[in-house]
Amino acid sequence: MEILHNPRCTKSRQTLQLLESNNAEFTIVEYLKNTPSKSELTEIIRKLGISAFELIRKGESIYKEQFKGKTLSEEEWIDVMIEQPKLIERPIFINGEKAVIGRPPENILSIL
Repeated sequence: MEILHNPRCTKSRQTLQLLESNNAEFTIVEYLKNTPSKSELTEIIRKLGISAFELIRKGESIYKEQFKGKTLSEEEWIDVMIEQPKLIERPIFINGEKAVIGRPPENILSIL
């Protein structure tokens, strides 16, 4: 099990606390420092069962200034997230073949 985590994000910290309070054994991946590879991000999106665009943080200024209103392919959106990892929605909890976005943090309980 692992969590893609941003220590500056309240929801990410709350999700981490929830995992710890459930005595879960997991790995923390600070994705802003250790950005997933293209194949890893593609696999995460598959496990989430969403499109790459759905994983984009649309409230970020980078999105609003550079990408809002653009129509890109799945692969192009994945490339954007690798180049600008701040645009990856967080936190993401992965347990085997399943993954969820911890918004709200309680979402993780469905696959814990």
